[in-house]
Amino acid sequence: MNRQRPFVGFIVAGAIAVLAIAIAGFYWFFPKNPASFITSTSQPGATIFVSKLSPVIVSLLTNPDSLQAFEREGELSKLKTTFLAKSGIDYQEDIKPWLGNEITLAIATLDIDRDPENGQQPGYLLALATKQPEKSREFVELLFSKRALAGANLNVEEYKGVKLISDNQQAIAQSQIQNNLAGAVVGQNFVLFANDPKVLREAINNVQAPDLNLTSSSEYQKATKELPKGSIAVAFLNLPIVAKWQGLELAEQTFNSEIISLLLKPKGLLAETAFVGSSENVSPSAPLTKPVGALQYVPASAGLVISGSNLSNLANSDVAKLWKQATATIYGSQEDVVSGFLKPLGDVQKRWGINLPKDIFSWVQGEYAMALLPQEQTTPHWIFVAEKSEGVKQGVARLDAIASSNGLTISPLSIDNQKISAWTELTTASKKNNDQNRASFTIETKVRGAHTTIGNYEIFTSDLETMDEIFTAKGNSLINNPKFQDSIAPIPIPNQGYVYLDWKKSQDLLEREIPILKLVEVLGKPFFNNLRSLTVSTYGTSTEAIKAGVFFQLNNS
Repeated sequence: MNRQRPFVGFIVAGAIAVLAIAIAGFYWFFPKNPASFITSTSQPGATIFVSKLSPVIVSLLTNPDSLQAFEREGELSKLKTTFLAKSGIDYQEDIKPWLGNEITLAIATLDIDRDPENGQQPGYLLALATKQPEKSREFVELLFSKRALAGANLNVEEYKGVKLISDNQQAIAQSQIQNNLAGAVVGQNFVLFANDPKVLREAINNVQAPDLNLTSSSEYQKATKELPKGSIAVAFLNLPIVAKWQGLELAEQTFNSEIISLLLKPKGLLAETAFVGSSENVSPSAPLTKPVGALQYVPASAGLVISGSNLSNLANSDVAKLWKQATATIYGSQEDVVSGFLKPLGDVQKRWGINLPKDIFSWVQGEYAMALLPQEQTTPHWIFVAEKSEGVKQGVARLDAIASSNGLTISPLSIDNQKISAWTELTTASKKNNDQNRASFTIETKVRGAHTTIGNYEIFTSDLETMDEIFTAKGNSLINNPKFQDSIAPIPIPNQGYVYLDWKKSQDLLEREIPILKLVEVLGKPFFNNLRSLTVSTYGTSTEAIKAGVFFQLNNS
């Protein structure tokens, strides 16, 4: 079925780009607590128009002009001009006077006519809060009059006391208009647009029959309890329906919904998310009240770091359940949590014939830190630090035995008087001797890994150079680095540890592993140009939801 791209599709892309560019841009211009200058509503009011069966709803809870006040190079103005160019609408004159503090976009229905035989055409609903209903009515009339001048035939109808205006879909193919559009002003608070008048009729029905709309959904109500105050944007996902929309099958379902909120912080943007399930969740271990001590052995040069405690219980944790649901849905199988998330360690697992959860994680009951040190055009070096606890000695001995079974030699070495055990491989290299017509051989030693004990921690590295960097960079460890301290400051305490990514150091590695990331960077260029790091953590004490946050630290000078 040949579908026309909905008019609101341009608005979707524009809204995402506007938000990303504005947030990134104004930090250059105004680094001091911009959040205090932004007013937002606590929750979207447009949920009364949206069905309980909507897979996704996204809301900007502040007027775009409050963000524009902090832009650096007119990004918002350029976007408004670009996305409104074909409509003949001027934002400053036609929209700004009446636009309020909410813009909500929803997938209102997976299929407008509910007929699977003619293909699936989602119904899109855009709701804009209005502070001057009369001016917003004038805008709707103006918009459709311009579409009529461009060749569209218009339909006007009264539906349950609301005036609906829409394009005549049979005649639209012969006009200069390429997208279907329907619009209405509902009550005193909202202007609605959709890609089909059926979507608007259902939106009005949802208001008049409250048990049909999202506001009355028990899942939505549970999710909104997790919303932090001061959010400037919110997204709600009904996960089973999202899977159905994408043609996926939930082989394992632990979580029913997800809610995401965006908060402005002095040094960046905090995205908080809560996954809500039908059963109570159990935390993987006691929460941490301070950064993991193992980070003192991770150099500040690290590009990617994962830290926390009690890896032995990882398989039973809520994060593992979340990963299983995602991988079972997307890939149809339950892939290993870490090998999919930290590929270099996954490569080690395959090369050495070890099982990370069984051979390593099972004996790590205390603190731990895993880190990658990116190298240009080569596989990144890695570090693994584990706090001593019951079973550590036996675990290390087992790894030595596995190394030996793979043909490696356990060689005792010293670096700066620190005793080290290195896993080495002996290889031979031959060279032709022209005088005697005989080959001469040399023996080369390659280090495949190393480990040592310092204080209360066992340290493993991919090579001796990385081990030496740990010894020589004691005064410049990650835990003492100001940039890292800034990156974890917005994350609530207690928490379950951190995943820290230095964007500049890890960008090349991530682009190699995730090719589509390059396209995302192009679309959000101003944001990624200003991105310094991102930090992920899980936290919260709710038994109904897994709560997590991602802090995007942005350049502000």
